[in-house]
Amino acid sequence: MAETWDSEDKPAIAVKGPVAWLRVVLRAVPLIILVFGGLLVLLMIRLIERPLCGLARPVTPYITQFVCRSAFVLLGIRYRTQGRPMNGPGAVVANHSSWLDIFALNARKRIYFVSKSEVAGWPGIGWLARATGTVFIKRDRSEVNSQIAVFKDRLSVGHKLLFFPEGTSTDGLQVLGFKPALFAAFFDPALRDALEVQPVTVRYTAPLGADPRFYGWWGDMDFAPHLLSTLAAAKQGGVEVIYHPPVRVADYADRKALALAMEKTVRSGLALHGAA
Repeated sequence: MAETWDSEDKPAIAVKGPVAWLRVVLRAVPLIILVFGGLLVLLMIRLIERPLCGLARPVTPYITQFVCRSAFVLLGIRYRTQGRPMNGPGAVVANHSSWLDIFALNARKRIYFVSKSEVAGWPGIGWLARATGTVFIKRDRSEVNSQIAVFKDRLSVGHKLLFFPEGTSTDGLQVLGFKPALFAAFFDPALRDALEVQPVTVRYTAPLGADPRFYGWWGDMDFAPHLLSTLAAAKQGGVEVIYHPPVRVADYADRKALALAMEKTVRSGLALHGAA
């Protein structure tokens, strides 16, 4: 099981005053309508899409993309991107700071998250993850062969699979070491020669005057208070997604070399923002 990153101090999370609570309501109501309305439309279309297309999802990812883009508009969070998402199937690796990463990474390009199997059973979140095509895996070396089979099936229909190789979320000011075990499946002979991997940096700018870690969600922080604090912000900050050039798996000797290269590239994007 992956270790959870934590820190000695955490930013204060609180919603203070009637005006802040009014902002919560004014943002939460349309956001709930957007997310669950979009989910309902997605599930209805998937009833037709699945028997006709199987694993392929030619329509429903566009709904997810629309919802995620619109969520930032409703929240008032500035959203922008740099670079170009890779074309064709492949793997995407990114740093992990917040639940907002899901919206940020889905907003620009259609991708499918690869998540630990436990998430499938989480109330609410697990249901949303399954509906949007998340791939659930057990992070165990004994499961590598079954993971390879799943990845091959998904890549064969053009999916881009997104991994968080840190294995946990942080405060958004740093990038932890990438776990090489997550890259082992990429070196299977059936994948290695054709597979490309694109490193992506997600970096957040806190609202003016707020703790730089404002959008970070890590350790044992509860989801509900963090969500309410985000909704209550008088002025929001921003998020930027940086798409670095993709690389060929075949150009690296082994999973450790590839993991280290991806880690350095993702960290370089965060360093440009003044983080370490």
